Amino acid sequence: MTVAPARAIRVLLVDDQPLVRSGLRVLMADTTDLEVVGEAGTGTDGVRLAAELRPDVVVMDIRMPGMDGIEATGLITAGAEAVKVLVLTTFDEDDHVYGALRAGASGFAVKDMAVEEILAAIRVIAAGDALIAPGVTRRLIADFVRAPGPAAPEAAEARAPRPVAGITEREREVLTLVGRGRSNGEIAGELFISAATAKSHVSRLFTKLGARDRVQLVIMAYEMGLVAPPR
Repeated sequence: MTVAPARAIRVLLVDDQPLVRSGLRVLMADTTDLEVVGEAGTGTDGVRLAAELRPDVVVMDIRMPGMDGIEATGLITAGAEAVKVLVLTTFDEDDHVYGALRAGASGFAVKDMAVEEILAAIRVIAAGDALIAPGVTRRLIADFVRAPGPAAPEAAEARAPRPVAGITEREREVLTLVGRGRSNGEIAGELFISAATAKSHVSRLFTKLGARDRVQLVIMAYEMGLVAPPR
């Protein structure tokens, strides 16, 4: 019996630099599992195309004329069947990336990363994971949690460790390790459980805490005081 090939990951590129879009499009054309289904040069067009095309992943620039990537990300990720967004950022220069995190971005890739790493990040986002470029992401989340903002108004002292309603002690341990950037395999090793059990615990945390992806679980772990931001 012939097995049908897996459907390619459908990608929408949103960036005001045509060369960036063109480069990614050409590289994805050489893959069998990634397909560019649309391109937009503004946030407004990106939101419209995301609604029309329903891609698996939107690769989103931050700085664009008119509607920027933060506002566009918030609109695209709203709703029960939100499209996942991977933000492309020049992290060291673009403080607005914190706003994209609050708006619901599922992950981050840095524009000076190897293109293969960016393509790998798209695959990870499509699969429902989110810890992209761990060094960048952990620094980003730590700074996000430390800095007060519209979506995180609590004072630092309010994030002292506290009971987490609705989850078991084991799930709390898993959430702590997710907050430290551990993969499911690493969680299994540290807690002496199987990888399948670790994955089940993470899946239950998504449901119980209403988290969209692992980025949100990491943020929750910091905000609940389960993980201390690095100094």
